[in-house]
Amino acid sequence: MSKSPSGASTPLLAVDTGGTFTDLVLLENGVIRTLKVPSTPHDPSQAVLDGIRELLGERDDFLLLHGSTVATNALLERRGARVVLVTNEGFEDVIEIGRQDRPQLYALVGHRLPPLVDRDDRIGIPGRLGPQGEEIAPLDPTRLASLAAEVRARGAEAVAITLLHSYADPAHERAVADALASGLADDAPPVSVSSDLVPEFREYERTSTTVMNAYVAPIMDRYLGRLAREARAKRVTIMGSNGGALPIERARREPVHTVLSGPAGGVVGALTWARRAGHESVLSFDMGGTSTDVSLVPGRPLRTREFSIGGQPAAIPVIDIHTVGAGGGSIARVDAGGALRVGPRSAGAQPGPICYGTGGTEVTVTDAHVWLGRLPAAAFLGGSRTLDRDSVEEPLREIAHALGLSLNDAAEGVLAVADTAMERALRVISVERGYDPVDFAVVAFGGAGALHVAELTDRLGASKALVPPDPGLLSAYGMLASPVTREASRTVLLDTEQPEIQTRLRQVLDELEAEARDAMIAEGVAPGDLSSERRIDARYRGQSFELGVPENGWVDAFHTQHQDRYGYRRDETPVEAVTLRVTVSAPAIDLTAPAVPEASGAPASHAVPVVFGGREHLATSVWRSDLRSGHEIRGPAIVQEYSGTTWVPPQWSVRVDGWGCLHLTRD
Repeated sequence: MSKSPSGASTPLLAVDTGGTFTDLVLLENGVIRTLKVPSTPHDPSQAVLDGIRELLGERDDFLLLHGSTVATNALLERRGARVVLVTNEGFEDVIEIGRQDRPQLYALVGHRLPPLVDRDDRIGIPGRLGPQGEEIAPLDPTRLASLAAEVRARGAEAVAITLLHSYADPAHERAVADALASGLADDAPPVSVSSDLVPEFREYERTSTTVMNAYVAPIMDRYLGRLAREARAKRVTIMGSNGGALPIERARREPVHTVLSGPAGGVVGALTWARRAGHESVLSFDMGGTSTDVSLVPGRPLRTREFSIGGQPAAIPVIDIHTVGAGGGSIARVDAGGALRVGPRSAGAQPGPICYGTGGTEVTVTDAHVWLGRLPAAAFLGGSRTLDRDSVEEPLREIAHALGLSLNDAAEGVLAVADTAMERALRVISVERGYDPVDFAVVAFGGAGALHVAELTDRLGASKALVPPDPGLLSAYGMLASPVTREASRTVLLDTEQPEIQTRLRQVLDELEAEARDAMIAEGVAPGDLSSERRIDARYRGQSFELGVPENGWVDAFHTQHQDRYGYRRDETPVEAVTLRVTVSAPAIDLTAPAVPEASGAPASHAVPVVFGGREHLATSVWRSDLRSGHEIRGPAIVQEYSGTTWVPPQWSVRVDGWGCLHLTRD
């Protein structure tokens, strides 16, 4: 049961906006209700508002937790705001020069996506700070006075301010922001200041993150503003990319923290259900309509700051998620060389797969499942909607003819190609990082995940597959299970040869913790509910990259972690504390799942024809609502439910545990 800050019982609604469907999960009086509505790509907020009204009518007594892809799509599709960048004179091109890496290693002429801010929209101003925050050259008051006019003349829809070494002293950036605020007055575009967003060293990443925030700020402000006005919720909270929740006011100011909003909820939800099923180490496998998101979870979600989207790095904490363009709506085609390709282009919500009957004309992964009988046409969305299998035949025949295959073989080929792309993604996050999949269970969710998980588990050699209840709604469920968090960081660049380093580190960490705690309390969290984690990014003096270690015993912890990661340690070399980080969290809601009754007989079932391995089989078809704890069904089998369908191939079996989670294992 959800609790408001005052402690009164309050309905809690989680909403995850996807490329094809928008998912809603309502928790009220310990009971969960669910709903899926088609997404509205032209205005994502419309689907959210439609779903809220269908589920809650005109009620206004609920709390709303939302996972959004609006910022993500704006960055990927390059349809954000016109940004003006204000930086130091002579450093206008940092955003374009970037790093000394080559995205296309063997290309004679490499290609990079252009930066999000045009060259003519970068303004360099005199004045400069040193790496310790010392003033080398003061800001020019005359130039500050004219800055607002320069910004207005360029038609700025948003402004990004990034000055050298502002992590050491933000005074220059604040002076620029104040000058713009007074000069632009009431019609001021949103201003993103790097020392507020990323008070850390590395100019390129800090500049890129600040520009990215400015680029999506107007779009997110309008989108979240409409939700705040029209959703009628008592409070709106946004899922953050780091697996914690943000108050809507902060999400409107710092929308860059929402770029992995929905997928982050899925990872939290996958781990929540895996723990109930007795597993701590899992590979989360989220296959939706447009893409597949995978993440390695060795007992806890892994976070990273080495993250980029749309070719632009973002120095923000995010759950380490790998994404590929393979989903239920991924379109199949035969390329010029005669090879079968699937994705990354997707039919999305509009027009959608052919079988939806909403205008789609190209064969998708979902169409292949329907043709093969693994997704029963009469049971879509719990039987509330019937899919059109016959309409798939002619478009599928075109692909089959081009490949010289039968219709069934062509459909199985579409699924095999999609599986290969997803297997590669799962290997990137496991095998390529030194983890053996046999030590992990694959948790499948998203609307299409449970249709593919058995084959992928087999290919990987993982221990087993798990399918939680309502798999197509797990990302929204994970938002309910996510703690509210606030992170604060600061670059200090202190090494162990400097006197009083421990005192200085403790002082800065105390300041960061107080800053984060005060912000959480101001957002309505009770002080007694808060907990803190303090970490230090450390490196040997002279190195370029850091390892994160806990504050207590940080030097020894760094030596040990360096040995584990790189195979050696240098105890005689000074260790440098580079960036200090504090995470303050409020506990998540206790989502106690109701126990499933013990089985007293076989579940109701019927036989349906399916195609697997080029042959037709009779599969056992059951509704998940008829399954009880202890039920076990041998494949081929199909488990149907409202938000997804689970395919159990021959030589596999599925067992139901005490919480209703499905355990798929190879016989």
